[in-house]
Amino acid sequence: MLLRIEDVAKSFGARRLFGPVDLTVNAGDRVGLVGPNGAGKTTLLRIAGGEEAPDAGRLIAARGARVARLRQEIDPTLDHPLRAEVATALAGLDALEAELRELEERMAAGGGDVPAAVAERYDRVRHAFELGGGFERDARIDRVLAGLGFRPEQLERPLSSFSGGWLMRAELAKLLLAEPDVLLLDEPTNHLDLPSIQWFEETLEGFRGAVVVTSHDRTFLRRHATRIAELAAGRFTVYEGGWDYYLAERQLRREQALAEQRSQDRKIAETERFIERFRYKASKARQVQSRIKSLDKLDRVEVEPESRARLRLKIPPVARAGAVVLRLEGIHKAYGENVVYRGVDLEVERGERLALAGPNGAGKSTLLRILAGALPADAGTRQPGHNVSLAFFAQHQLEALDPTRSVLEELESEANVDDQPRLRGHLGAFLFSGDDVKKKVSVLSGGEKARLALAKLLLRPANLLVLDEPTNHLDVEACEVLEAALRDYGGTLIFISHDRAFINALATRVVEVREGELTSYLGNYDDFQRGLERAAQRDAPEPEAPPATAKAPAAAPTGTSGDAREARRLERERRKARERAERKLGRLEAEILERETALEELGWRLGDPAVHRDGEQVRALEAERAELKDAIAALYRDWERLAAEIESLGQAPDARVDGPEAGS
Repeated sequence: MLLRIEDVAKSFGARRLFGPVDLTVNAGDRVGLVGPNGAGKTTLLRIAGGEEAPDAGRLIAARGARVARLRQEIDPTLDHPLRAEVATALAGLDALEAELRELEERMAAGGGDVPAAVAERYDRVRHAFELGGGFERDARIDRVLAGLGFRPEQLERPLSSFSGGWLMRAELAKLLLAEPDVLLLDEPTNHLDLPSIQWFEETLEGFRGAVVVTSHDRTFLRRHATRIAELAAGRFTVYEGGWDYYLAERQLRREQALAEQRSQDRKIAETERFIERFRYKASKARQVQSRIKSLDKLDRVEVEPESRARLRLKIPPVARAGAVVLRLEGIHKAYGENVVYRGVDLEVERGERLALAGPNGAGKSTLLRILAGALPADAGTRQPGHNVSLAFFAQHQLEALDPTRSVLEELESEANVDDQPRLRGHLGAFLFSGDDVKKKVSVLSGGEKARLALAKLLLRPANLLVLDEPTNHLDVEACEVLEAALRDYGGTLIFISHDRAFINALATRVVEVREGELTSYLGNYDDFQRGLERAAQRDAPEPEAPPATAKAPAAAPTGTSGDAREARRLERERRKARERAERKLGRLEAEILERETALEELGWRLGDPAVHRDGEQVRALEAERAELKDAIAALYRDWERLAAEIESLGQAPDARVDGPEAGS
C-alpha cells in the first residue's frame, strides 16, 4: 500500500461535495477518477496530495512514499528560464553532487592518506548519485522536454513568455523527472498535442509507481486505467476493472438496482393499499399498525437519475451547400521571419468531417483560422463555395461570454423569437438543467463555459462548422453529447482536437500539418496512424548488405519469378491466418454475448427480494456471478489478443501503399 484514503468527506458551506471516500492505491495501480464537472475530482486530488484538509476522514501514506500532484495553478510571471525551472525537480541530485565535490576536495587535500570514513561516505554518495541518474541528468531533462514538444531554442526562454498550456507541460516535465511513488494527474493530456500524448503514454507505461488520474480522454483511460473510481452526486464508487469494464458494470448495477426498486415499489404499493383499505377497521388495526411501522423502517432503494449524457442534442437541419464548400489556393502566411506556409492548397467537399493533426507549432490553428476567415493570408486565395454559411468556435469565445448574465440570458442573446420555446431543452442537452440555467456566467467552471459557448454556436448552426479544440474542459458526458450531435449533423465539419476518441468517431479525413506541408489521409485517427506507419516503413532506408567475402555465396537477384512465387505463397498464408483468426473472433464474440446474457439474467434474479430470503441461494448466485465475470474478463483478453493479431495480419509486410484506404 502506497496511499490510503479512509472515510474522507468534503463540504462547501451547507453543500456536501462528496463522502465518504475510501480508496487504497498500490504500486503499479492506474486509477482513472471520473465524474461530471463540479463533482469534486480536483478537490479530492488536492486532498490526496496533502494540499487540502478533508472535513472528515484521514489520509495514510506509506513510510517514505512520495506523492506529487500535477498543479493547474501556475504563476505566469516567473522570469527564470524554462530549463532551470524543470531542473528543480532533480534538486536532490544537486545536493548529492555538491557533497561529492566537497568529499573529492577533502580527499585531494589529504594527499594519498584518505580516512576510511571519508572513502566510505564518498562511495555511498557516488552510488546514490549514480542510482538517481545524476550522470544522465542533463540528457534526461532534454529528453523529457523534447518529448513534451519543447524545441531546443525554447529551453532558455523565461517562463513568463509561455502560455498557460506550455506552463502545464513544464509542470508535467517536473513530475516525470521527479518520479514520485504516487502521481496525481488532473487532465494531463488537456494541453498536449497528439505526438506529445503518444510520448507521454509511452513514458507512463514505463513508470513503476502508482497513478491516479482524472481525464476526459476516453482513449487514454481505455489504454491505461486498470481501475475506475467514479465520483458523482457525492457518491464514490470503485470499479475493479478498466474503462470498458466500468461502462458495462455500471450499466449492469443500474439495471439490478432498478429491478430491485421496481420490486420494492410494488411491495410498498400493496402495503399502502392494505393500509388505506383497512385503516378504519378495528379488527385489522393491529395489522395496519404493523404495516405502517414496517414502511417507516423500510430501507428505500434509491437509484440515481439516468445520466444527463443520455440526453441527445438534435442540431436543426441546415441549408445544402455546393459540392465544394471551401477552397484554399496558394496560401502564404508568415509571422515576421517565421514562415508558416508557402503556397499550400486545400479543398473541402460538402459533408466531409476534416480533422487537422500535427505537432504544436506546426500551424494547425493558423490554418484553421484562415479556413474560418478569421485570419487573412499574406498571399493566395480563400474561396467559399456556393450557399455556404460558416460558424467558428475558438477558445477565446469562453472569455467573450458576458459574466453578468445568467446561462439562459446568455443563450437568449443569440436567439430569435422562434427559438424561445426550445431554449431550455437546448441547454438541457448541454447538461444545464433545472436551476442551472439561472447560474451567472461569472460563477461557471471552465467546462460549463465551454458547454455554454457551444450551445450558443449550435443554436442555429451554419452548414460549415469550424471548431478549435471543442472538447477542451468538457467532461466525458459532455464530450459524448457533443459527439453524438455532430455525428448526426448534416453539414460540413473542420476541427482540431487532441481527443482521439472524438476524432475516431467523427473524422472522414485527417490532414497532417507538418513543416508547412499538408498531407491528407482518408479515414479517422486510427487510419491516420496506420498511414503514418506505412509511410515510415516505405521511407526507411534499406538495410545494407553484408560485405561480400570469398566464402559468402552470391546474393540472388531480386525480382525473379522465384521471389514472386514466394511472395504469393506468403500472402496466401497471411490471408488464411487472418481468416482463421476472424472465425475464432466470431466464435469468441458469440460466447461473450452468451455469457453476458447469463450474467444479466443473474443480475435480475439477485434483484428479486424473494431470493434474498434464502441466504444460501444468494451466496450460490453471487459465486456463480463472480465466476461468470472472471470468465467474461478472460474472454475479453482473448478477444483483444485476437483483434491485435488480425490487425497485424491486415497489411502485408512488403505492401507499398501511398495512404490508408478509405474506410479501412
